[in-house]
Parts: sequence; structure tokens; C-alpha cells
Amino acid sequence: MRSLRLAGPARAARWPRYKVLSLLIVHAVIGLALLAPTRARLASAPVLITKTNSTRAIAVESINLLAEPVSPTVPVSFGQDNRTRIMLFATNLTLQPGETAASITADAEDGNHIHYPMTVEYVGAVQSFGWMTSIVMRLNDNMGDVGDVLVGITLRGVTSNRVRVGIGHVGGGPPDDAPPPQPIPDLGPGASLHGKQLFPSDNAWNEDISNSPLDPNSDNLIAGIGLNTNLHPDFGTVWNGAPNGIPYIVVPGSQPLVPTIFGDYEDESDPGPYPVPPNAPIEGGPSSTGDRHVIVIDRDNWKLYEMGNAFPVNNGASWNASGGAVFDLNSNALRPAGWTSADAAGLPIFPGLVRYDEVFEQQEIKHAIRFTAQITRRAYVAPARHWASTNTSVNRPPMGMKVRLKASFNISGFTPAMQVILRAMKKYGLILADNGSNWYISGAPDSRWNDDELNALKTIKGSNFEVVKMNNIVTP
Repeated sequence: MRSLRLAGPARAARWPRYKVLSLLIVHAVIGLALLAPTRARLASAPVLITKTNSTRAIAVESINLLAEPVSPTVPVSFGQDNRTRIMLFATNLTLQPGETAASITADAEDGNHIHYPMTVEYVGAVQSFGWMTSIVMRLNDNMGDVGDVLVGITLRGVTSNRVRVGIGHVGGGPPDDAPPPQPIPDLGPGASLHGKQLFPSDNAWNEDISNSPLDPNSDNLIAGIGLNTNLHPDFGTVWNGAPNGIPYIVVPGSQPLVPTIFGDYEDESDPGPYPVPPNAPIEGGPSSTGDRHVIVIDRDNWKLYEMGNAFPVNNGASWNASGGAVFDLNSNALRPAGWTSADAAGLPIFPGLVRYDEVFEQQEIKHAIRFTAQITRRAYVAPARHWASTNTSVNRPPMGMKVRLKASFNISGFTPAMQVILRAMKKYGLILADNGSNWYISGAPDSRWNDDELNALKTIKGSNFEVVKMNNIVTP
């Protein structure tokens, strides 16, 4: 396991031991965080990390790095402020430009329902774990040996879950909050997911790569795709008489299963039956001669079904396709090494699509975006599982390679909707998923898109991107 290194706070003298976390605490924090309850990972607000199947926080006192219960005060060898600082950990917490730790408010409630405002003094990314943020807060001066308190944080008017921390001793305190209702996706073609997250927070699709190191071969890899080639949104309203993009449909768990017969890639396909409705939209339309992807999301069982080169038989009583793949949207499980999927890279397609509901309803895309390149390398890097090339040049991109829009790229001249897409390109990046035209990004069709607005993205060039460092590239 990688060691956990926390970026030093502005008041570094206050917490001199951040860089000397013991391996015992490191393993406990990371191990428990990775096993955080699924319901917490699906929240769109900041999520304070708890122990498995519990509301008790992953928390340490920030000077001596002791686990709870924490004393209201702690001896210090410098200064006169001996109020204890506690360190919590969170996901879905990123400060925007101009925001500081003071932008976050914190509150604790004790068993007598007395509320104690607390000062947040430091917020920072946990190095090598981009999905995790550490938060240090000072206990309120009026807080004594109160036992369990429920602690929550608020940023931009959005409040996190509340977690249990023992002050002075463990026990007592207010009852746990009722779990918040989770978003329920709508049903039908192109339905809104209402912010429900695909895959766990630490999945490669949901990873914040804005601070990840640069690949040493970035310049050559970008040149291999095209420095002066323009970005191209391969989605919108209608193109050549058919919806423009890769469509999808959301179905209930009661959707009938139908036989699926696979051809070229049967040996690398997940066997049917699949819950594909007769009216499932086909990429390019019913008469398409292209990839003919069919994507179905089972909202109740939270599973994803994808097929390529799919054709309905007997009005959808069954389906023929080149291949198919099934993904558990609550899991980080990858396909077997060397297996393809409905995409050349062996990746799911749906998590990489730009969707209208994200851009206009949620006003935030919280995942990487799928893109293609004309010439790829005979290699892949996680999360990809498959290559689709005979070219072995190290200057060609392997499947699964991540790129990001450079932090220095000015997005202020774009419309608010396009800025949503561009912010995602900076934070979550693009993942190379298939052979195709250079710098084509994928999205779902929707009659509400403004094609002229999307076309503004074509002013962006390959030179505006950079490659995130790749490890463990798989080659023949």
C-alpha cells in the first residue's frame, strides 16, 4: 500500500507531524476509507468518511495523531492556544479558485442538542489519493468533556453528512441522522440520473487528476494525436438525420430480460439475457451502419449493460450483437485482462459520456470524458483492459491514457454550460477509449443541446492538453 502523505497546511508549525503519520494510522485511514458505505459514496454534497457500516468518523487529533476520544485541550510546546484540533477526511470536497479553509463552516452537536461552531483551519488534498481531502478544525472554546458529538461541514450552502466523534470520552451524544434519500434516476431514453453517481468515488472515472504528475512523454504523446488538431464534440442534436451521439435508456429492475446472441466477441462477452427493451435507442439510428451501440441502465439494480453492433430481432424479442458487457455500478471491478467490451479499450462507455442533465441540471460533470484517437499503441493502461492496434511506438497513446485540459487554459470566454464541460476536463480529464477521429469527445444526444454552443469547443486544440503520468503500461 502506498504511504499517505498530507500536504502541509499554511500554519505548518501547528501540525509538525503531518509528514510522519505512523503506518498503523495510515493503513487504518485508507483501509476504512476504501470500505466506506456505498450510500455515502453516492452523495453529491461533501462526504465525511466514516468507519465501515458506521457513522463514527475516521478522525485523529492533529498534533499527536491519536484516535478518539480526543481531549478538549492538548499540551503544546509553542504558543498559548491549546485547544485541540481534529483531522477528518472527506470526499467530494474541492475548493474553487479564491476559496480557502475559511470558506467551510463546521458545527458539532452534543447530546443536549447544544451546537458548537468550529473553525476550519486547513483543507488539503491527500497526496496519491486525489479523491480524498483532509480537514483540520479547532474545537470550540466552550466544548468540554461532552462525549459523542455529531460533526458536519458546509461549503457553498451544501452540508455534508454528520459523523460521530468522541470529545473527552466515547458514548452518549445525539442520535444519528436519518440517512438522506438518494437520487432516483428517471426512466426512459436519455433520462436524467439526477446526480446519482456511477461507480464508487475512488473509481478511475471519478478520480480528480488536476494535481496528478505529468507524464514525462506527454509532449510526444500529444503530438501523436495532433497538436494543432481541434477538439470535436461528437454529440449534439441531430446529424445525418439521426440523434447525434451515443444514446442510452434507463429501465426499472422489472424490465424483462431478453436473449442476447453475440458474434465476433462472444468469448469476451458477458452472457445474456439483458434487460433491453424493444425501443432501446441505437447509436446512429435504426438504419445505422456505424458502431450501433446500445446502452441500458438498470436503475434499481444499478447495473450497466452495453452492446456493440446491436440489432433487434423480431421487434426486440431478442438482440444480436458483436459483443456485450455488464458492469456493476456499485463496484470498481474491471473486466478480465485482455478482454474488450462494447468499447475497444474494454471500458464501459456510459460513464464517459457528456450528458445534458449533468451540464444543465447538476451544472457539474464529476467524471472523466471518453475520447478517441486515430492511431493508438498496442498497449493499455488501467482502467483499460484491451488494446486495438499493431503500432508499438511509445509516442502513440495506449488505451486508457488520461489527458487533462491545462490548468492555465482560460475558459472565461465560453458560455456557462461549456465551462461545466471544460472544468471537468481540467479536474477529471479525458480517457482514451477507442480508435476514431483525433480529439473526438463523446456525449449523449439530446434535442435540447445548442449545437452552435457546442461548436465553440472546436476552438480548443490538442496543444491545450497534457498527459497524466502513466504507470504499469501493459504491452505484448
